[in-house]
Amino acid sequence: MTSHKAHCLILPFPLQGHINPMLQFSKRLQSKRIKITIAPTKSFVKKMNELSTSMSIEAISDGYDDGGIYQAENFVAYTTRFKEVGSDTLAQLIQKLANSGCPVNCIVYDPFLPWAVEVANNFGLISAAFFTQNCAVDNIYYHVHKGVIKLPPTQNDEEILIPGFSSTIEASDVPTFVINHEGERILEMLVNQFSNLDKVDWVLINSFYELEKEVIDYMSKIYPIKPIGPTIPSMYLDKRLHDDKEYGLSVFKPMTNECLNWLNHQPINSVVYVSFGSITNLETEQMEELAWGLKNSNNNFLWVVRSTEESKLPKNFLEELKLTSGNNKGLVVSWCPQLQVLEHKSTGCFLTHCGWNSILEAISLGVPMVTMPQWTDQPTNAKLVKDVWEMGVRAKQDEKGIVRREVIEESIKLVMEEEKGKVIRENAKKWGELARNGVDEGGSSNKNIEEFISKLVTIS
Repeated sequence: MTSHKAHCLILPFPLQGHINPMLQFSKRLQSKRIKITIAPTKSFVKKMNELSTSMSIEAISDGYDDGGIYQAENFVAYTTRFKEVGSDTLAQLIQKLANSGCPVNCIVYDPFLPWAVEVANNFGLISAAFFTQNCAVDNIYYHVHKGVIKLPPTQNDEEILIPGFSSTIEASDVPTFVINHEGERILEMLVNQFSNLDKVDWVLINSFYELEKEVIDYMSKIYPIKPIGPTIPSMYLDKRLHDDKEYGLSVFKPMTNECLNWLNHQPINSVVYVSFGSITNLETEQMEELAWGLKNSNNNFLWVVRSTEESKLPKNFLEELKLTSGNNKGLVVSWCPQLQVLEHKSTGCFLTHCGWNSILEAISLGVPMVTMPQWTDQPTNAKLVKDVWEMGVRAKQDEKGIVRREVIEESIKLVMEEEKGKVIRENAKKWGELARNGVDEGGSSNKNIEEFISKLVTIS
């Protein structure tokens, strides 16, 4: 007699920003006695700094076990081989689990890997697509898939009407891609998320209903959509999973003590927290503008600069920072515990690249934002932050694609010091409460998770 009610196999795309939301969703399922097996790639497992979880981990192969995508000749070579080898090794894993007396009932997969649906169907399993981006962005990619919208927009498309949106959006607000062969292939993968979505049983979205009512209602008429977010550790939201204080997965080692000790000595709401996530690489010119924009704003700042990016800082910037303020004015670290920083009483705003996980964390913890989107979904996320949720401002690029120091300084001051900043802070607080309510007992996302579990239990 097994103690679990059903068995879910989780298939993430091998990027930290894709795995973390699926891990968090899995913790919610596990707390309701659903057995979880996570199937990351062997190459991803090798580069993880840590993964502390009680869930089973069974790695599959992407065909590049030593270096993953970085070992492949190009993006197309990687995804082609991943589909071929991944399908085989996933099927072998499902068979192995069945033979060991613990058969899988459902595959929850990242739609970057649409071939997982065919594998699930071959074994007669339930399949659930797990979109790690918000519903507004998914809606745009869906309409590109259908041929209704063209990306990138043509020069004539100054304003774009997207079905499911109540107003038009500017060309600068839709997802952007580098216009080259590689960029085209990435866009192709994003659009192909919908290639066989009509064959899945569930479409799970890392968002919550109250945040995107209009577009969720629209997309729900097309697919069986269920928002189940925000997928951040429970102790920062509803506090019902007492041991869920962190994601448990990190590719980089955070400088936790340095960050928190420094924040503890700063006044309340005085710090600009700056991070561009685990992947974004800024141009050297942009790093320089950002450095001086932060310094000239006269606000205290905590800036995450990954070690691979540090050489792009202005010459003597770190030394001058120490000399002039003994690090009181600003602290630059290689990585930090972002949730703890956003939750800290000294943090006044978040200057972000607008990766969806970062935005969801800021929403959940009620932190105002200054947005500096770079590519893919980030411009759309920035549009939502500024104009729909009204909990931040956008620092606009010039014609060269660079956000100048004056614009950065001005944007920070607007949020941190001006009257408009008070309204932004109030809105941020409101969204934080709605996010917490969504995953709490009786909340919209919690109801969707409960419904998912009850369906699983029925068929297991």
